Amino acid sequence: MIGISKLYCGTVEPSDALRYGRHSAQLPSHLLQFSADKRPVVVWNVTRRCNLKCVHCYAHAEDRMFADELTTVQGKDLIDDLANFGVPVILFSGGEPLVRKDLPELADYAVKKGMRAVISTNGTLISAEKAKILKDIGLSYVGISLDGMEEINDKFRGIRGAFKSALKGIENCQQAGIKVGLRFTINKFNVEEIPHIFDLLEDKDIPRVCFYHLVYSGRGSKLVEDDLSHEETRRAVDLIIDRTRRLHEKGKAKEVLTVDNHADGPYLYMRLKKEDPERAKEVLELLKMNEGNNSGRGIGCVSWDGEVHADQFWRHYSFGNVKDRPFSEIWSDTSEPLMGKLKEKKNFVTGRCADCRWLDICGGNFRVRAEAVTGDVWAPDPACYLTDEEIALAADSGPHCSPL
Repeated sequence: MIGISKLYCGTVEPSDALRYGRHSAQLPSHLLQFSADKRPVVVWNVTRRCNLKCVHCYAHAEDRMFADELTTVQGKDLIDDLANFGVPVILFSGGEPLVRKDLPELADYAVKKGMRAVISTNGTLISAEKAKILKDIGLSYVGISLDGMEEINDKFRGIRGAFKSALKGIENCQQAGIKVGLRFTINKFNVEEIPHIFDLLEDKDIPRVCFYHLVYSGRGSKLVEDDLSHEETRRAVDLIIDRTRRLHEKGKAKEVLTVDNHADGPYLYMRLKKEDPERAKEVLELLKMNEGNNSGRGIGCVSWDGEVHADQFWRHYSFGNVKDRPFSEIWSDTSEPLMGKLKEKKNFVTGRCADCRWLDICGGNFRVRAEAVTGDVWAPDPACYLTDEEIALAADSGPHCSPL
């Protein structure tokens, strides 16, 4: 997760991490990526059921009941373990999490255990009454997924009227006083919608947006065909940076982040180094704290059936099931081969990743994306859009040399 607004526009300074300390239990949500202890943020896909039919659903959700979902009691046992383990944030996702009738009960339980609870939702089920319930619980944040404006969004979501229902959900959250933001997954079919998303932020006074790069997971995944080319990705990231700066210059600062491609960090730094070298030095220190991709370390996932994954895209590989062992034990068991290597993945990546000068601030990017395309989990991430020249080591320097 790369904080474009914080890094490029200066809304987060290196002293922030020092001021708050670097332990996740003490950090506000927007600085969790800089924590030193890296207790994972846990995504819990509480259900596989969904009221929409999204084209790129990584959960392959359907609008029907599934028999293998964790019960309310099992869910509370999971939350107890996560809280005792020191997990700072639990993100309730799906499917569509709000189709679970006990979602408010589970979120309330997590908050009372001292965790920050957030929801990732399509927004269509957030009535005014439901928004008030979520506010009373103490929910920290609601992220609502949009794929563009009405025509494009409804095509992706598979249901006509999904866009208008999501906008109503946003309004209901705002009226209830819940922080709400947008989630937008970039692909070749909706990249032209990015300017409209920024217009929506401004028009609706929405404080936050996360732009997700496409993750094609699972061996043989065909989603790679829907991804941008490297040059198109560079243009999209530049556009996001430019529109973020424009909002800040207008005095309408928004929190803007890109997610799931840590090449964005070095790319932003190299651009800023040309424009503001002194600020670039500070940004580099923050990127080093961030440490890049944290699948299997700083973020984890529990599926509806209790299986534990490195993140929500690793559904084809399970480390164990919380019905059999607590998440904390599964997560800490580095005798499991992949878990152990993901904790130290910079030592195992190969090819241009292994020799890249940015490895310490990228972390080798998405291993699951490399596996989907090459069959090798340690191969270079095919979505890295940095050129060989941009990642090359200085001729007289060792690995991971300082880019200053």
